[in-house]
Amino acid sequence: MAILNILHFPDPRLRNKALPVETVDDEIRQLAHDMLETMYEAPGIGLAATQVNVTKRVIVIDISDDKSEPLFLINPELVTTEGEREYQEGCLSVPEAYEIVTRADTIRFKALDLDGKPFEMDAEGLLATCVQHEIDHLDGKLFVDYLSNLKRDRIRKKLEKHQKQKL
Repeated sequence: MAILNILHFPDPRLRNKALPVETVDDEIRQLAHDMLETMYEAPGIGLAATQVNVTKRVIVIDISDDKSEPLFLINPELVTTEGEREYQEGCLSVPEAYEIVTRADTIRFKALDLDGKPFEMDAEGLLATCVQHEIDHLDGKLFVDYLSNLKRDRIRKKLEKHQKQKL
């Protein structure tokens, strides 16, 4: 397994739309496991392939405290959404920025697992928020897009300044 490089906002590659995975093969399984290792190392609770500059519809999530419940979603799609919930979100691609975002509280989604088998699952609360957040990444959307222009610009400038200081 390998630790992958996570792209940071405002990198334009984060706006790439991911393409559906045609076949869940060893390459996709390896990507998913590398993404999981990268997410744990970061540390985070969700990671989309577009965040590591791979334009495939692959997501990994683990909201457990002990990293014991990894969830692999290939070609995920929302089936239904209900209610609203405000949640303070952060993102591995937008380090050190946390803002309140409103999303559906309860969702049903479908995806393929690492064997290429389709499944559907219900989620609420943090898992529902995380699935929606990561699907947004696959569609080239970031949580900062839900914020006012002022807040988004402030975050962008802070991250650009931080990147210059690292150079």
